Amino acid sequence: MNWVACYTLFKKEISRFSKVWMQTVVAPVVTALLYLLVFGHVLEGRVEVFAGVSYSAFLIPGLLMMAVIQNAFANTSSSIIQSKVMGSLIFIMLPPFSEVEFFLAYVCAAIVRGLAVGLGIFLLAVFYVKVPIDNVFIVILFAILGSYVMGALGMIAGIWAEKFDQIAAFQSFLIVPLTFLSGVFYSIKSLPPFWYEFSKWNPFFYMIDGFRYGFFGQSDQPILISFVAMLLAATVLTLLCILLFRSGYKLRDA
Repeated sequence: MNWVACYTLFKKEISRFSKVWMQTVVAPVVTALLYLLVFGHVLEGRVEVFAGVSYSAFLIPGLLMMAVIQNAFANTSSSIIQSKVMGSLIFIMLPPFSEVEFFLAYVCAAIVRGLAVGLGIFLLAVFYVKVPIDNVFIVILFAILGSYVMGALGMIAGIWAEKFDQIAAFQSFLIVPLTFLSGVFYSIKSLPPFWYEFSKWNPFFYMIDGFRYGFFGQSDQPILISFVAMLLAATVLTLLCILLFRSGYKLRDA
């Protein structure tokens, strides 16, 4: 491992999104807080998912994790597609980076952006409603795992796409629907049998359900199942990313 090279690329990625922090960090925080204010106001006192937990408190971990994973995905996918479209990817591919160094630099930057957005939402949301934290280790673990998985998925989308429209379609027809159907605003136990079983095949559900367990000590599925599902997704996507880098698929001719 060339840690200097890996850190240099990581630092470049951090600098890329931090220079437009109003768009990459503040905007998603404001969007999540608007969801909280609207849904919390409308459904507070009318819906109780977990015993003794207000709906607004239940909503915060879901919104927080949704923002974390969507921004982790956006960071890697937008970086790679921008480099391909602008023709600057060649300057990243020329240095002697290994596939692992390339992968780690991009994914770690995605984790940083995801966690920065999540922390911003949490620090402002606690002024709106009190949110208990049952196990801070599980909260941090699932935030990192979720960012890692979505950062890797964003890399795959960025490598596959040839223009910005394809990234937008990937987000609109895959990321956003699976996120909204993952239990952000509700418990899947309230769904009809078909949709309940369908939700169990949604990997985003395990991100949010495990993350929510860290706050309340309660979840729709056992925490171990969510953890294993996340590890499996992380392993598969990591191997796929490394194979794509090694083969040069849609990268060497970009």
